[in-house]
Amino acid sequence: MVRTGKEYLQTLKDDRAIYINGERVQDVTTHPAFTGITHTIAGLYDLAWDESQNMTYKTEDGTLANKIYMIPRSREELEERRLAISKWSEATCGFVGRSPDHVASFLAAFASSPEVFDRGGEGYGNNVLNFYKHVRDQDLYVTYVIIPPQIDRSKAAHEQEDKFLPVGVYEEREDGIIVRGSQMLGTASAVSDYLFVSCLTPLRPGDEDYALSFVLPIHAKGLKFYARPGYAEKSPSTFDYPLSSRFDESDSLVVFDDVFIPWQDIFVYKNIDIVRAQFHETPAHVLGNNQAQIRFSNKLKFLIGAARKVAAMNGIDKIPSVQEKLGELASIAASVEGNLLASEYNCIIDKNGVARPNPRFLYGVVGQQETIYASTIKILRELCGGGVLQLPSSYKELINPETKDDMYQYIRSTGVGAEEKIKLFKLVWDIIGSEFGGRHQQYEMFYNGAPFVTKGFSFRNYGYDEPVQMVDKFLGSYSLPTQVKELI
Repeated sequence: MVRTGKEYLQTLKDDRAIYINGERVQDVTTHPAFTGITHTIAGLYDLAWDESQNMTYKTEDGTLANKIYMIPRSREELEERRLAISKWSEATCGFVGRSPDHVASFLAAFASSPEVFDRGGEGYGNNVLNFYKHVRDQDLYVTYVIIPPQIDRSKAAHEQEDKFLPVGVYEEREDGIIVRGSQMLGTASAVSDYLFVSCLTPLRPGDEDYALSFVLPIHAKGLKFYARPGYAEKSPSTFDYPLSSRFDESDSLVVFDDVFIPWQDIFVYKNIDIVRAQFHETPAHVLGNNQAQIRFSNKLKFLIGAARKVAAMNGIDKIPSVQEKLGELASIAASVEGNLLASEYNCIIDKNGVARPNPRFLYGVVGQQETIYASTIKILRELCGGGVLQLPSSYKELINPETKDDMYQYIRSTGVGAEEKIKLFKLVWDIIGSEFGGRHQQYEMFYNGAPFVTKGFSFRNYGYDEPVQMVDKFLGSYSLPTQVKELI
């Protein structure tokens, strides 16, 4: 089934332990830090529920499901999946990075390769399949925490001063395990249904107690979320902060205070090899990053659209140097979209019949994401100049009889009234200058880890055989002159 936004909101009214500003949140659907994002996600579910949007498919089991859970088995199905995911990222202007389609991509990939999990013992593959089918058929929202907390990154998990800083096995029981510790970054986890817990960072020998993958409901006993400051909470109105007020996903430190996990909800248990294999031997990492690049491509389109409107509104779009800046933005956005489409068109069908986006093109952008986003923001800043700094503090200046005449007289452009101009520049400030905007620059910079990690994906997946063969072929086409050979 595909659920409605109302049904999604109803599932959030449970006993989940979310803390912000020193207090426990009673209802995330009404709390000012979370109401914007919960209603945004509800809108995405309503979009998928609308039959005219073509966002559903018939599963292998004959059920009807959201295409975010599709296991693509051809180039055509990869395209179907992209078009469906695009509708969601367009609805959020690319600013919701952990919408339900992200971890759904990982789970679909896991389910396509249950044999990887069965290497850890009989039954783990079935656990993966059963959970995938459950969340697929109930159209549930799963987020993840797959990075240990930043305590001392020079030490392995088992070398930390306290054994249970990162999440690990505290006790093994007949019916399951008890886990203790913490994990980050919990993006959007406070407003999701389930949490997938594992470790993407490399584990070392001795880290077996932390080599886990499991799932649990957000309201599980002993599971606690400590959210960062809510940017939506500080937004006085959607007019003044149109992105912050609706798309702030929240990020949380997740604490596991002796949480019970039954065996049927465990995918990997104390196996370092399989923890890594689940991401890189299955299509999980490529399908997850495919979703991320669909979102990123739409986000860049939105940014260059804002830049184009700012230049036109300020009357500078006829200046050659400004056109150069706009052209640079167009080149960046076209390159990202082009690599996305190339990865789809040149997809690889794996041994299980799954269509994997071609990693050469997919990771080519992943390796540049932090510089691409920073460059785009820099150009947008340059095009705005001081205009984003002279805005009124609130929309209220536009309606207060004492101030509105000044607003309409002095904050305008040729052929553009004050309300339209202020609305656009408030939007741009939310992109480049607000706390929300700053968080997004940091978010994109470390989306897949530190730069050496992201460029490592590109290094390992480009496929150097072809270019090296080209060089070898050319080198083989000539040699030392005959006279020189004779001297040697």
